[in-house]
Amino acid sequence: MAQREGYLLVDHRASPGLPEDLARRMGVAAGSKLGEVATLTCCHCKTAVIKNPFRQRERYDCPKCNFKYVCDFCAAKMREPDYVHTPYESLVDAVLKGG
Repeated sequence: MAQREGYLLVDHRASPGLPEDLARRMGVAAGSKLGEVATLTCCHCKTAVIKNPFRQRERYDCPKCNFKYVCDFCAAKMREPDYVHTPYESLVDAVLKGG
């Protein structure tokens, strides 16, 4: 597993199972009661996203964060002209220092 990658385990063995449309969107067999999907975590906002195996467009990364994964929302912010690079760790440090 690469850095910033993880997985989401959906366990519905004690319930009727996943609805067919949701299972299809997640890439899990319809009617399945147990599913596992790959996730990525954004280095700027720490949002975990489910990897879409059918995605055609590129996934974004941040050259200032050693080319770690950046979600689509943070990538859009990065393209704004007045963007200031502030990864999640910098925000946490600022809050802990009280500034």
